[in-house]
Amino acid sequence: MTETLQIEKMSYGPCAIAHEASGRTVFVQGAVPGDVVEARIVSEHKSFAEAQVMRVVEASADRTAPADPDLVTSVEPWAILAYPAQLAAKRANVVDALARNGGIPRADAEKLVEEVRPSKRTYGYRNKLELTAFSDVAGRFQLGFREQGTEECSAAKKCSLAVRPIERAPKALTGALRYMAGGQDLGIYRVGVRASLRTKSVEVALWTPPSAFPRGFAAKMLEEAIGATSVVRVIADPGSSRRVKRVEVLSGKGFWLEEACGLSFSVSAPSFFQVNTAQAEALVKLALEMAEVEEGSFVADVFAGAGMFSLPLAEAGADVVAIELSGSAVRDLRRNADANGLFVDAVCDDAVRALDQLEGTDVVLVDPPRSGLEKRVLEGICQAAPARVVYVSCDPQTMARDAARFANQGYRLVRTCPVDLFPQTYHVETVNLFVPVR
Repeated sequence: MTETLQIEKMSYGPCAIAHEASGRTVFVQGAVPGDVVEARIVSEHKSFAEAQVMRVVEASADRTAPADPDLVTSVEPWAILAYPAQLAAKRANVVDALARNGGIPRADAEKLVEEVRPSKRTYGYRNKLELTAFSDVAGRFQLGFREQGTEECSAAKKCSLAVRPIERAPKALTGALRYMAGGQDLGIYRVGVRASLRTKSVEVALWTPPSAFPRGFAAKMLEEAIGATSVVRVIADPGSSRRVKRVEVLSGKGFWLEEACGLSFSVSAPSFFQVNTAQAEALVKLALEMAEVEEGSFVADVFAGAGMFSLPLAEAGADVVAIELSGSAVRDLRRNADANGLFVDAVCDDAVRALDQLEGTDVVLVDPPRSGLEKRVLEGICQAAPARVVYVSCDPQTMARDAARFANQGYRLVRTCPVDLFPQTYHVETVNLFVPVR
């Protein structure tokens, strides 16, 4: 079934939105606002339908040619939308989330949400690629990306979102690992590769379950394939939890080196670090601006990772307690603090169990996963009664939900700043400031 649709806006997702004459919402893949398209309905639900563009009848002024057409259905779903229009759509999605999920009147949300801080690089910005390993129809080892919303994988030769040293890593690593395996199954199910434009550090991480492995051969092949300065093997069972058993250093220092905010960071393969270094600096600048720390301010950094916020806060004079569950990240944070001549009290624990660490804080900074804050954590933060809560979010929907919960606990949202860390995608970070209701 096909029909002609007028595209209205972008969703918070890879698709654009249109409405049928009946009023039913249609999520259209491959369209941008202003398009008139002929689309094929691919699935129908009670209150909406999903469709795929078959033909662009009338192209929007905001439609543009993607750098990697083959990746539009996987890692670059908004690459067909001009960058200024991407920024406008991202801001609109944040406003919409606050109005729908945050209980904030739309007119107030419009005033509250600032313009999106654009990324200087719209391509060539990612310091990390995560590649899925799979076998093609001929049984050959491949590396690539998952298609949006499916378990299907497509092989990739390059990714123009990546910084230049690893832009063509998918093809180079596929060839090297295929040759190395020689027809054997080495159990590799994921490959991570990181590169820094500032330090020239390049690390390859091979994710495998426990098994025999040609360590020396792997190190030699990957050093030659992309000039890796560090090669590690992360031993972890496949699955959503990916519980890391251990990390084997095959060559080099065993971690990736990056510079940000005038500080040096050593990051282990299992540890989180923002993928757009320059825009991560924008996040930090905004977070410090909102925190208003002074010499001796007591700050808790919850979900601290490898210290992206903890170290600049300590450098600004704050007394920082950093709470992080990942043992790998805590070890990185402590090493990074020492390397930069700073002190951070790093606590390796779950945020719920570490709520007593928040007592007496002037500022609590949180950078939770996409799922947002657990209700008990949010309530614990409010019970600690900090003067300011700085909330760094990678998902406007869960941030808006938490904004409503903060309001119920006596904290109001007074500032929301979107920052674009992910050009050519629908994702957007926000830095948000909550203060007690007086």
